[in-house]
Amino acid sequence: MIRKTENICVFLTGGILYSLIEMLWRGYTHWSMTAAGGAALLLIHLMNRKLRGRDLCLRCVCGCAMITGIEFLVGIIVNLWLGLDVWDYSGMAYNLLGQICPAFSVLWFLISFPACFLSDLARKFFALLEQRENAAAV
Repeated sequence: MIRKTENICVFLTGGILYSLIEMLWRGYTHWSMTAAGGAALLLIHLMNRKLRGRDLCLRCVCGCAMITGIEFLVGIIVNLWLGLDVWDYSGMAYNLLGQICPAFSVLWFLISFPACFLSDLARKFFALLEQRENAAAV
């Protein structure tokens, strides 16, 4: 139960933080970005668990790839299929279908550093809760 709660909290944190970052950056956000941010932080969190002890830069490269992939998938759905026009990178160099571009992938790499840090904090916090729960059950 603790792991499920941990994953839900990480997802919600990612959604809220991503929306706040976007509101500061663009002045507005869209519900799909909240879902994408939640999914991104949760995937980074799960990856961070598997690669714990590995080089931080490697984890951030993986995080960058995950965020870029999520952005592409969400962009295909909300921008191209549903026509909601939440964002358009068509004017950016080397964009792919106007949904992703290298410039923002660099930003996702940088954002992966604090995301890995948040993931580590969440893991430690919920491990402590689990220890207390197990101790109380004894």
